Formats: sequence, C-alpha cells, structure tokens
Amino acid sequence: MTTGLTLSDRIARHAWRMTPQRTLSGVIGWWASRRVPLIGRTRVLSTFAASYGIDVSEAELPLLQYASVDDFFTRRLRPDARPIDTDPQAVVAPADGRLVATGHVQSGGAIEAKNIRLHASALLSDTDLARRFEGGAYQVTYLSPRDYHRVHTPCAGKVRIWHHLPGELFPVNDGSVRREPDLFCRNERFVTVFEGALGTFAVVMVAAVGVGHITAAYDPEVKTRGKGVNLGEIRSKVFSDPPELNKGDELGIFHLGSTTIILFEPGRVTLDPNQPGQTVKMGARIGTIVS
Repeated sequence: MTTGLTLSDRIARHAWRMTPQRTLSGVIGWWASRRVPLIGRTRVLSTFAASYGIDVSEAELPLLQYASVDDFFTRRLRPDARPIDTDPQAVVAPADGRLVATGHVQSGGAIEAKNIRLHASALLSDTDLARRFEGGAYQVTYLSPRDYHRVHTPCAGKVRIWHHLPGELFPVNDGSVRREPDLFCRNERFVTVFEGALGTFAVVMVAAVGVGHITAAYDPEVKTRGKGVNLGEIRSKVFSDPPELNKGDELGIFHLGSTTIILFEPGRVTLDPNQPGQTVKMGARIGTIVS
C-alpha cells in the first residue's frame, strides 16, 4: 500500500527504484563470501555479530571455524538451540523472525493485512495452485540480519515441486513494504510445494537486496545465482520420487536475509492469533493441525 506516503518515504522509494539492486546484491554477496584470514577472523566475525546483535553462543561452531561472513551468516545452531515442538498436532515456525501478518487467504486469492496486500496467484506464479489456498491460513515472517537464516518445514510432507521465480530485490523491511505495492510478488522468490497428510501446503522464500542466493537442503540442483542461471527465466522441477521431510527438517538457506510466507489449504491448520511484531523462533509452535 502506498497511500499517505511521507516525503521521506517517497524519496526512499525513488532511491531504491533507481538503485542497481542486482549489482549491489552481487557486491554484497561477493564480499560476504570472501575468505577471512585466520589471523583476525574471530575479531572480524565477532564485530559483525555484535553490530547486528547476533547471539554467538547459539552457533554450532566456534567463530574461528567459519571461513567467511557468509559461512557464519548461514551457520547451523547447536542441536539444543531450537527444539522442535514434538506434539503431533503442532505446526511450527519455519524460521526465526518477526511476524508481519497471520490470517486467511481471501476469496479470489487476496492476502491483506495492515501493511501488505498481494494475491496468491502472483506470489506463486501459479493460478491453479493459488486457488487451493483460498480460505486457508497463511503467515508472513521477516528475518532480520540478527536471525538464524536456515528455513525449516512447518509440518511433515513430500516435496512435489519447486519454482524459482525471478524478480526485483527491494529491501523487505517495514518501510519498503509500506512504500512498494505488491512487494512480495515483485521480489525474487523460491517456492517449495508439499503434499502430505495436510494436503497441499507451500513455503515461499522471498529474496531481498543483499541476498547472495538461496539454496535448498533437499535438492543440490537448486541454484538461484551464478553461472548458468538465467535471471529472467522461471525455473521449476517436478519430483518423480519426492523427497520426504519431517516437521522441523531443514528446507533451505538464505545467504543473507529476507522473508518467509507459509500457506495452507482451508480447514487444515489453525494458526495461533499472534500479533504483528511478535518474535518467533524456528521450531516453536505457531498453530494446530485440524483433526
């Protein structure tokens, strides 16, 4: 929604529209992937962590063992740092972050909340798939630089298909979401579609400025950056032998950060009435499977 924008909002919107987002992201990604010399590595990474408020104590490895900023940014956590809710009826948060919106997809596929408005068909670039989510629950979570940047499954299922959808790389913070209409449908996205006991559900990873690339834990073929990737082409893969993921299994990685959106078919899941701005941790219960 862009009505009622302040002068500073309009200036920022113009500046970001003029910014060569992909070039800037490429520079950031190049810098983040550079090997940090062993001498001084702990100091460099601890300074980076402190600047964003990252809890280093949760990391799986000592700082010295992360060769680059990207290695540290995409770190795994200690096994006990994010316990997965073991209740069979529990739906869990796919990622650390701050809740942007929780609700139900409206008739026609509209998703509307305080500062967002989009259509499921545009988000997924698949009209037939989007229809399946009309009336179903959705949740949007923003990952800030301080958060853990691996995305996990909210419930068990088999991966039926993935889509890599090219697009813009606007920031996805509150200001940018307020300034840019249909932002989540315009930015680059990686969509994983599951089939399981809950029917069809989807996890959408939305890229943003600074995201070097997105990788998928369940498929090493996934590549959203680099040689051989046509950034103007929608890429998809349908699995003949679908990978099966349990609740809380790793799904993918943001190499630098962005937003996740989960969508369910109607009558399958009741999400807790969490308030926008609330912090969630991966693996924590966010809803209940409807028996």
